[in-house]
This record gives sequence, structure tokens and C-alpha cells, in this order.
Amino acid sequence: MPIINIDLIEGRSQEQLKNLVKDVTDAVSKNTGAPTEHIHVILNEMRKDRYSVGGILKSDEK
Repeated sequence: MPIINIDLIEGRSQEQLKNLVKDVTDAVSKNTGAPTEHIHVILNEMRKDRYSVGGILKSDEK
């Protein structure tokens, strides 16, 4: 049973997230042979004020 964790910064629409999990599930199934009903995708959305790159919070970027 493949389990895929995806970390994202918040801000994507429900439609974008639906398409993402569908495409990821299809790719994993195609490349591993696992049935789609056995593939778990976990989306972890982070607030922009809880993620930084190079010491700068994403919420502080212009």
C-alpha cells in the first residue's frame, strides 16, 4: 500500500488539489502496479507564516 505525503503552502483551490491527488495516484499506480484503491495521498497544507526559505517567512515575501 503506497502512502504519499505532499507538503504544500496553502492557497490552492479545491479543484487544483483534486487534480493533484488524481494525477499523483495515477502516476504511482502506473509506475508501481499498485491498484489505485490501495494508494493513499496525504496533503499537508502549511500557512505562509509557518514556512520559510533562507530565513524569510513566505508571508513576508513581496
